[in-house]
Amino acid sequence: METKEQKNIAECPVAYALNLIGGKWHFQIIWALYKKPVQRYNELKRRVDGITNMMLSQSLKELEQYGLVTRIQYPEIPPRVEYSLTEEGRALTPIISELARWGVKQMAARKDS
Repeated sequence: METKEQKNIAECPVAYALNLIGGKWHFQIIWALYKKPVQRYNELKRRVDGITNMMLSQSLKELEQYGLVTRIQYPEIPPRVEYSLTEEGRALTPIISELARWGVKQMAARKDS
Protein backbone atom coordinates (compact mmCIF):
# COMPACT_ATOMS: atom_id res chain seq x y z
CA MET A 1 0.00 0.00 0.00
CA GLU A 2 1.30 3.44 -0.98
CA THR A 3 1.86 6.01 1.78
CA LYS A 4 0.59 9.57 1.51
CA GLU A 5 4.18 10.81 1.05
CA GLN A 6 4.84 8.30 -1.76
CA LYS A 7 1.60 9.33 -3.48
CA ASN A 8 2.54 13.01 -3.23
CA ILE A 9 5.98 12.34 -4.73
CA ALA A 10 4.44 10.27 -7.53
CA GLU A 11 1.88 12.96 -8.42
CA CYS A 12 3.79 16.21 -7.85
CA PRO A 13 6.77 17.00 -10.09
CA VAL A 14 8.25 19.41 -7.53
CA ALA A 15 8.07 16.79 -4.77
CA TYR A 16 9.64 14.25 -7.13
CA ALA A 17 12.50 16.61 -8.03
CA LEU A 18 13.12 17.55 -4.40
CA ASN A 19 13.14 13.88 -3.48
CA LEU A 20 16.07 13.41 -5.88
CA ILE A 21 18.10 16.53 -5.15
CA GLY A 22 16.63 18.01 -2.00
CA GLY A 23 18.65 16.09 0.54
CA LYS A 24 21.18 18.01 2.57
CA TRP A 25 24.14 16.37 0.86
CA HIS A 26 22.76 15.80 -2.64
CA PHE A 27 22.32 19.45 -3.38
CA GLN A 28 25.71 20.38 -1.91
CA ILE A 29 27.43 17.73 -4.06
CA ILE A 30 25.60 18.94 -7.17
CA TRP A 31 26.59 22.52 -6.31
CA ALA A 32 30.26 21.52 -5.87
CA LEU A 33 30.26 19.72 -9.23
CA TYR A 34 28.53 22.70 -10.83
CA LYS A 35 31.26 25.02 -9.53
CA LYS A 36 34.08 22.67 -10.67
CA PRO A 37 32.82 20.20 -13.29
CA VAL A 38 35.26 17.30 -12.72
CA GLN A 39 36.41 16.29 -9.25
CA ARG A 40 37.95 13.37 -7.48
CA TYR A 41 36.49 11.92 -4.29
CA ASN A 42 38.80 13.67 -1.80
CA GLU A 43 38.37 16.99 -3.56
CA LEU A 44 34.58 16.65 -3.27
CA LYS A 45 34.98 15.71 0.39
CA ARG A 46 36.90 18.94 1.03
CA ARG A 47 34.32 21.05 -0.85
CA VAL A 48 31.26 19.59 0.90
CA ASP A 49 31.83 20.84 4.41
CA GLY A 50 30.88 18.45 7.20
CA ILE A 51 30.07 15.37 5.11
CA THR A 52 31.38 12.01 6.31
CA ASN A 53 33.03 9.47 4.02
CA MET A 54 30.04 7.16 4.41
CA MET A 55 27.52 9.87 3.49
CA LEU A 56 29.58 11.09 0.53
CA SER A 57 29.91 7.56 -0.85
CA GLN A 58 26.20 6.84 -0.34
CA SER A 59 25.11 10.18 -1.83
CA LEU A 60 27.36 9.79 -4.88
CA LYS A 61 25.93 6.30 -5.49
CA GLU A 62 22.38 7.63 -5.22
CA LEU A 63 23.07 10.57 -7.53
CA GLU A 64 24.65 8.17 -10.00
CA GLN A 65 21.56 5.91 -9.82
CA TYR A 66 19.33 8.95 -10.45
CA GLY A 67 21.38 9.75 -13.56
CA LEU A 68 22.63 13.09 -12.24
CA VAL A 69 26.28 12.23 -11.60
CA THR A 70 28.68 10.13 -13.59
CA ARG A 71 31.61 8.19 -12.14
CA ILE A 72 34.60 7.40 -14.32
CA GLN A 73 37.22 4.98 -13.05
CA TYR A 74 40.54 4.99 -14.90
CA PRO A 75 42.53 1.74 -15.14
CA GLU A 76 45.65 3.14 -13.49
CA ILE A 77 47.74 2.29 -10.48
CA PRO A 78 46.87 3.81 -8.11
CA PRO A 79 43.23 3.88 -9.27
CA ARG A 80 41.81 7.27 -10.22
CA VAL A 81 38.07 8.01 -10.06
CA GLU A 82 36.47 11.25 -11.23
CA TYR A 83 32.93 12.52 -10.72
CA SER A 84 31.02 14.97 -12.86
CA LEU A 85 27.45 15.98 -13.62
CA THR A 86 25.64 14.16 -16.41
CA GLU A 87 23.66 16.05 -19.02
CA GLU A 88 20.62 15.67 -16.74
CA GLY A 89 22.64 17.00 -13.82
CA ARG A 90 23.88 19.95 -15.87
CA ALA A 91 20.26 20.72 -16.79
CA LEU A 92 19.91 21.81 -13.15
CA THR A 93 22.43 24.64 -13.76
CA PRO A 94 19.87 27.43 -14.37
CA ILE A 95 17.89 26.34 -11.32
CA ILE A 96 21.00 26.22 -9.15
CA SER A 97 22.14 29.64 -10.38
CA GLU A 98 18.75 31.18 -9.68
CA LEU A 99 18.57 29.58 -6.24
CA ALA A 100 22.07 30.87 -5.47
CA ARG A 101 21.06 34.41 -6.48
CA TRP A 102 17.99 34.16 -4.26
CA GLY A 103 20.13 32.83 -1.40
CA VAL A 104 22.59 35.72 -1.71
CA LYS A 105 19.71 38.23 -1.49
CA GLN A 106 18.27 36.45 1.54
CA MET A 107 21.65 36.34 3.29
CA ALA A 108 22.18 40.05 2.65
CA ALA A 109 18.69 40.89 3.90
CA ARG A 110 19.25 38.91 7.12
CA LYS A 111 22.63 40.54 7.60
CA ASP A 112 21.19 44.05 7.22
CA SER A 113 18.34 43.52 9.67
